[in-house]
Amino acid sequence: MLDSLEDDKAEDIVTIDLRGKTQIADYMVIASGRSSRQVTAISEKLLERLKETLGLSARVEGKEAGDWVLIDAGDVIVHVFRPEVREFYQLEKMWAAAPQGGQAPARAARAAGSA
Repeated sequence: MLDSLEDDKAEDIVTIDLRGKTQIADYMVIASGRSSRQVTAISEKLLERLKETLGLSARVEGKEAGDWVLIDAGDVIVHVFRPEVREFYQLEKMWAAAPQGGQAPARAARAAGSA
């Protein structure tokens, strides 16, 4: 999953460990695309790769507008934003654990075997 985002030139990829914070997912991945077109393309490619490699048909919201696309892949939720929208909502601050810095490097999800 993270490889797909990196391959498609997503920027500022952050993985947040949600285990013990909520039951909605184990990890949240947040990334940015430079434009609505790139956000949509990144999301479409990720959805294709999830289906091809893992057989997952993830739920998706917001692909039509391209400002903020949410992909629910079960244990991992992916948000792909335009930078301005990402800055406005600041999901990293909302979900990150303040004492530890909270934001695990993107590789943490890979190491955990979730991505």
